[in-house]
Amino acid sequence: MDHFAFWLTHYGYLGLFALLMFGIIGLPIPEETLLTFAGVMVFHGRLELLPTVAAAFLGSCCGISVSYGIGRVVGPVVTARFGRVLRVTPEGVDRVEAWFERVGHWALLWGYFLPGIRHLTALVAGATKLRYFDFAVFAYSGALVWSFTFVSLGALAGRQWARISEQVHDNLLIASGIVAACLLLALLLRRLMARRG
Repeated sequence: MDHFAFWLTHYGYLGLFALLMFGIIGLPIPEETLLTFAGVMVFHGRLELLPTVAAAFLGSCCGISVSYGIGRVVGPVVTARFGRVLRVTPEGVDRVEAWFERVGHWALLWGYFLPGIRHLTALVAGATKLRYFDFAVFAYSGALVWSFTFVSLGALAGRQWARISEQVHDNLLIASGIVAACLLLALLLRRLMARRG
């Protein structure tokens, strides 16, 4: 985290924007900790609240838009070339697209709060050719809520930020594990029911 703190200390809003953009794309950057630390800098008067939230929001939007674009370009290519090897059928792709049209929007909105999942939602949205307008409404709303939440948490926590940030991070990891396990269980049950049917 010291390296990222250096970026924030020396490059301020631009550093926060760049780190979050690359973090959302998938580089190993502790985004929640970074946002909380930015909030601590607001607490100490080294950054202002609204520009900090704006930089975080714009960096997140840029990162998730790049991921959406990658999914849109790479997804169909991977399906066409490796679909048989990966056991991905056109019918399966249609089902995923239909699912994302129904409820995937909410994964874009709340996926930010689940480490590991937020990196995948935009890729899946692009690969399933979710309309850009629908993607933007939910993904950018999620970016705003997520950015504001953790910057505010850091600003309120002040000197206690390290302890609180660690607790929040641990809880989010647990939540991600529970969500992933539920999704896997639902997929297995659906496949089992399909075989019995």
